[in-house]
Amino acid sequence: MAPANSMHDVAIVGAYNTPQARVLPDKSSLDVTVDAIRGALADAGLQAADINGVNANVGLGAQFTAFHINYLLGGNPSWMGTQRPGVPAVLEAASAIGAGMCDTVVLAAGQTGTYAERAKTAPWTRPANEFVECWGLYTAAEFALIARRHMYEYGTTPEQLAEVAATIRNHGHTNPEAVYHGRGPFTRDDILNSRMIADPYHLLDCAMTSEGGAALILTTVERAKELPGPHAYILGGAMERMGPSYVMAPVWEKYGYVGRRSARTAFAMAGLTPQDVDVCEFYDPFSFELIRQFEAFEFCGEGEGGPFVMDGRIHLDGQFPLVTNGGTMSFSHPGVAQMLQKVISGADQIRGRMGPVQVPDVGVAMCTNGGAAALFMEVLLLGREAAA
Repeated sequence: MAPANSMHDVAIVGAYNTPQARVLPDKSSLDVTVDAIRGALADAGLQAADINGVNANVGLGAQFTAFHINYLLGGNPSWMGTQRPGVPAVLEAASAIGAGMCDTVVLAAGQTGTYAERAKTAPWTRPANEFVECWGLYTAAEFALIARRHMYEYGTTPEQLAEVAATIRNHGHTNPEAVYHGRGPFTRDDILNSRMIADPYHLLDCAMTSEGGAALILTTVERAKELPGPHAYILGGAMERMGPSYVMAPVWEKYGYVGRRSARTAFAMAGLTPQDVDVCEFYDPFSFELIRQFEAFEFCGEGEGGPFVMDGRIHLDGQFPLVTNGGTMSFSHPGVAQMLQKVISGADQIRGRMGPVQVPDVGVAMCTNGGAAALFMEVLLLGREAAA
């Protein structure tokens, strides 16, 4: 039995991804964010006037804030969130709803036009500070350091990394809403034969870049009863931050299992264990990060993650279907919105909205943001039934 928690009184009643694409030349970041909000409101059966809580991030650097979005929604008196849209914003909004500060919250994000220098890595992967820039360190290399150390310590193989990447990309190949829909199917050899980016990561081990918007609507369990369902319910969640992201090279011995505390906290809040999870909508910037998360969250033992992901366990019909929409490798990676899309994928699996990538009879979804090289991990557990 999970302990009483005010977040257990919160449901996700609306979710929407705009069309996603490598480039949306005729759309601004504000356009796709507003489109996402409209779609989420329609999905929830609500109007803009029903919203009294807002959190939004529009474009790189958030040129438009929650205040701008609230004005566009009609300027209702509203609670304003401050956490980055994604798992943190969901936990913040659920806490505010549980505390009675608001009762219906929209979370939204969108980005277009940011990644213009396509001969280079994406701008958010090239932090300019004195600890990394002079060494040429960037996001792929930082995550590669973590992966290489694990491979040295435990014998994890490139083929095991490739199994993760091929599985996620095949889910995107099957998902008609994914940017890379129809690009597969992929084999492990396809991943291993793609060009090297940062050893051990080949091109197809890595996330892409794209554009689009996403939005989510939360309300009380009581109000959700009046709205068209089905809904997804907040069961537990936690955040874990260990330092500023991408400022110094990550060290496996200190950051290798970031997320363990937040996962244990979330499972305790929900009264669940990893074995109760039906789908794993884990953050997927690079293939090894998924292996690491299975170990950090104690789905398997330390050093066992490589063999754990083999033999079909992470496929749609496996024990722990992984990143079912195709994730940042195949579905989309539109700036901050991609964090919110992890929650949308988990909620839509529970609500039976995932079409050809729907996993049957999903009762519990686990959604995450972050990773070892980023020095943070955020965990959210969603359920088909509200917590008792």
